[in-house]
Amino acid sequence: MTFRVTCLLYLILVFNFLTGCNTEKQNEDEKVSELKSEKDSKDKLPVLVAEFDGIQVTGVSVSSNGRVFANFPRWRPDINMSVAEVDEATGSHSPYPNKVWNSWKSGSPISDSTFVAVQSVLVKDNKLFVLDTRNPFFQGLIGQPKLFVFNLDDDKLERVYSFPEGTVKPNSYVNDLRIDRKRNKIYLTDSNEPGLIILDMESGESFRVLDNHYSTRAETDYLKIDTITWKGTVHSDGIALNPKTDELYYHALSGYTLYSISVDSLIQGSNTIENAVNRIARTSAPDGMIFDSKGNLYYADLEKHRIMFMTPDKSQHILVDNINVSWADTFSIYNGFLYYTNSKIHLAGADVNNMVFSIYKISIDHL
Repeated sequence: MTFRVTCLLYLILVFNFLTGCNTEKQNEDEKVSELKSEKDSKDKLPVLVAEFDGIQVTGVSVSSNGRVFANFPRWRPDINMSVAEVDEATGSHSPYPNKVWNSWKSGSPISDSTFVAVQSVLVKDNKLFVLDTRNPFFQGLIGQPKLFVFNLDDDKLERVYSFPEGTVKPNSYVNDLRIDRKRNKIYLTDSNEPGLIILDMESGESFRVLDNHYSTRAETDYLKIDTITWKGTVHSDGIALNPKTDELYYHALSGYTLYSISVDSLIQGSNTIENAVNRIARTSAPDGMIFDSKGNLYYADLEKHRIMFMTPDKSQHILVDNINVSWADTFSIYNGFLYYTNSKIHLAGADVNNMVFSIYKISIDHL
């Protein structure tokens, strides 16, 4: 009897010891899991890259070696800089390529050696493309819109493209661009006069397509953002090239429909391209758009302060819903991060001297 009791007590002690070890291990595993989850959550939060006091940023583009460029449109008289290079390590910025290029003032003569009203910047193959609308204050063209190309090896101007009458209209606002190296073409949107523009990179010739087409026209004249009714009829704006499918995606800012067309159909330049337009999906109202190497399309939900992404199967998902998203205007991808500008267009009035605009980045490696 005593022997049996002793054995039983021994077994109970062994069981408790093993159970305790397992519980301890489980608790440790849970702690590790919680820490990993917390780290993952932090990694998926927006990270501040730079801030700009009193000057409204719209565009951002990052080179293959991490150089960050931004631009500031001439929507107000007191713009002291059109293009800047940002030092991501410090958050500081300086005029690019120098102060002289950024020295134009309203009423001054225009030339091919100063920026007037820059709307977008884009880095491709170590070259910086600077899109100058030549439409300051949205008061009409004061010359032909320009596309300046700088070689980032020496930061020197390499080429200037001009967009003549016929390609653009007196009130055109050439807004955004995508570069197709396979065909040596550049595709651009006109957000004031609905339509797309195709530029041949070799000849410099350009022509207009889908002019006033339903797919390039705005669908509404306002957006509802929090308690603010932002009034604006902005036509074809965001544009993105899918390198996997050779399709060009585009979207009116004042609208909720995403369209695409194959670039081969687009560059034919005939009326038949109108029948080649595809309606992809109903989406949020966005500004700029960009594809990653996996075929995911990123764009904003301006009315809900979110950044969205669409997977190749056309399903839509929220990437970030955060207070650090405020009119996510333009996107760029570098080193596993999506960079974006907060242009706060719905909050900006005539005077933005007391406002702060910003560039953030967020990890997309997990997608």
